[in-house]
Amino acid sequence: MAAATVAVLALTAAAGCSGSSLDDSTAKTDNVITIGLIWPKTEPYKSLGDDMAEGWDLYLALHGGKLGGHTITTVTADEGNDEATARNSARKLLDADKADVLVGTASAVPSVAIAPEVTKRKVPFIGTGGRPSTLADISYVWHTSWLSRETGAAVAPYLAQTVKGPVYAIGPDYQGGKDQMGGFTDAFAKAGGKLANPDGATAWTPFPGTKDYKPFLAKVRSSGAKAVYCFYAGGDAVQFVKDYRDSGLGNIPLYGAGFLTEGDALTAEAGTADGIYTVLNYAPTVPGSANAAFVQDFQAKYSKAPTLYNVTAWDAALLLDQAIAAAGPAPTGASINAAIAKIGQLNSPRGLWRFNANHEPDDQFFLRQVKFDGRARGNVVITTLNPQS
Repeated sequence: MAAATVAVLALTAAAGCSGSSLDDSTAKTDNVITIGLIWPKTEPYKSLGDDMAEGWDLYLALHGGKLGGHTITTVTADEGNDEATARNSARKLLDADKADVLVGTASAVPSVAIAPEVTKRKVPFIGTGGRPSTLADISYVWHTSWLSRETGAAVAPYLAQTVKGPVYAIGPDYQGGKDQMGGFTDAFAKAGGKLANPDGATAWTPFPGTKDYKPFLAKVRSSGAKAVYCFYAGGDAVQFVKDYRDSGLGNIPLYGAGFLTEGDALTAEAGTADGIYTVLNYAPTVPGSANAAFVQDFQAKYSKAPTLYNVTAWDAALLLDQAIAAAGPAPTGASINAAIAKIGQLNSPRGLWRFNANHEPDDQFFLRQVKFDGRARGNVVITTLNPQS
């Protein structure tokens, strides 16, 4: 990990400590704000929750434990792997802990359960992971991350143009997986691409709990696929990449949503990840002074390169720093939400972005490839992709 730190620092400009444009003087009084954090604490996405906690904790540590001039109290809960767990966690944070804001979640599944709970109570939810595009009322729902369909949709036209033959699509059988893969297959077909899957549809693997992907991967070679596109994250990503190599598919290029090779997953995958292409809206080598400062601060604290989930949680804190300061001397959930709606551009490590009409960032995606330079292994940006709806 020390080598990775050196390598990323060499690729980003040195910069001073990341700072907020606001200071404690912006608030007339210091009312304590309670923020409920909903991170995944169980597999397969526990490592993603750890990433989000690191990004959030780093921002608070660099800003004296305050956001918008107010002291912050945080209470955490588990998002789990189903709507019921997420809903119960949200209700506990809102009703028992009296949270003024909810932040978090890695999977798209919790957003469906959390949205009506925060809307009823007029408390904003700042999502840091996936979100389906089908939520009817997003008046109190904001995401510093992405809509789940966007990742695959961003790379689909590129694959349709560059892969000389059909592409095999495979992903986990749950709502987040269906949104991620649906974004890819719809945009891929629209761009003139053809799936190698015999029935012309994504191959689904059980979620959670798939321990061996080789039986599913056995169908790839016989399909005549010239490439594979997938969505897996956390522990599932590690197992999928291992089984992909063990299945003798190394000569068929593997593409995936960026979570396939992010953070702890890439560390565990090691050399089996080399050459894999992924798409995501962040890489540690993205140019810009905000990212250079963030990478430097992050590596000073954690001795490793940052991931997108570190950044989305950081951005949630950055957003709330500004919104809470603008919400008046005694911020409430409703006043914080109103202030969020008026926020302009955020100077994120990803670059400048603002919320679009879907309450998620209007930013860009990157095609990355895992490369090892003899010292460190990382996701190197190959090209910039245009987001697709």
